[in-house]
This record gives sequence, C-alpha cells and structure tokens, in this order.
Amino acid sequence: MRKPREEMIAETRAKLIAAGRRAFGTVGYADASMDDFTAGAGLTRGALYHHFGDKKGLLQAVLQQIDAEMTLRLNRISADAPSRWQGFVEECVAYIEMALEPEIQRIMFRDGPAVLGDVSQWPTNNGCIAALSRSIEQLKADGVMAGIDTEAAARLINGASSHAALWIAKSENPEETSKRAVDGFRTLLDGLRIDK
Repeated sequence: MRKPREEMIAETRAKLIAAGRRAFGTVGYADASMDDFTAGAGLTRGALYHHFGDKKGLLQAVLQQIDAEMTLRLNRISADAPSRWQGFVEECVAYIEMALEPEIQRIMFRDGPAVLGDVSQWPTNNGCIAALSRSIEQLKADGVMAGIDTEAAARLINGASSHAALWIAKSENPEETSKRAVDGFRTLLDGLRIDK
C-alpha cells in the first residue's frame, strides 16, 4: 500500500536533513557537496532543490533541528535543578559548554555564522530571547534576581552566552577556553542575584 503524500514528503525531508547533518558535521559546509546529501539519502538533486532550495537552505533546516534538540536538553537541565536560580544558571552554562561537542561546534558555531551571518539575527534567536525573558520574570518575581529591565537582561545574557560559545568553537584550545568562559559567565550571572 502506498504511503500518503504528506508522509512521503516528511520522509524525504528527514532523509535530506540527516544526510546534510552527517556531511556538515564531518566535512563541514564548505566541503560538503550536493552529492553528499542526495547520494547518502538515495535521492536526487531535484528533491533537495524542491525541499530546501539550495545547500544554504538545507543548512538552515539542519540548524533548526539541532537547535530544537539543544533546547530540549537545556529544558531538562533546568527542570532537574534544585532551584529555579540554579536551573537558570546551569541551563545557560550548558549552552556554552555544548560548543565543545564536535557536531554542534562545527555546524552551529563555526559554519552557521560563516554562512548565515550574525547569530543574533537568526530566526531562532527571538525564541531564545522570549524564553530567557520568561525565566528572568520568574526569578524577579521570586525575589532572586535584581530589578533589571527584563528584555535588556535577556538580550545581554543571550549575547554573552552566544559569544562565549563562538569563542570556544573558534579557540585553539576549546577545553581551556570553555573553563574560562564558564567561570566568567557564572560571575556575571551571580552579579544579578539578590540572595547571595
């Protein structure tokens, strides 16, 4: 029995994203070819063009998938923390530390900005700012965080964590840079806490 059209479309997209993710994660965006995506998925170039337009469009889809996975991981970290403040800090720190993971480092923090430009202008960034804003509002309501403008704090924390991750990804010694970035970031966040 034939699969419904929507299911076939979803499967084709998923195959191309998986093939793109493998290629981008191993050889990088610049060295990944259209054949890497299509041959690995058993599909034609026409399927790639139809679903994503071009290689850049496929990269955007891969980034969205990785971003969604990162968000789920970060939400679990926050939910498992003993307090809302600790959850907030550990979630932010975990985001920075994810820059040590080879696939995330290469795709999200090296190739993504090189191909798609400034991370703060990516469509997913608005969701990050909104999530940070909700957390900051809760922390302020709990009396744990200083009375700071919520949007300003969200954008500053988002910018600091994004740039810390980029610094790690581009560092010649990512492990050492990560330790420095995390220590500095914890100190910055601690300055916003009231009940020290």
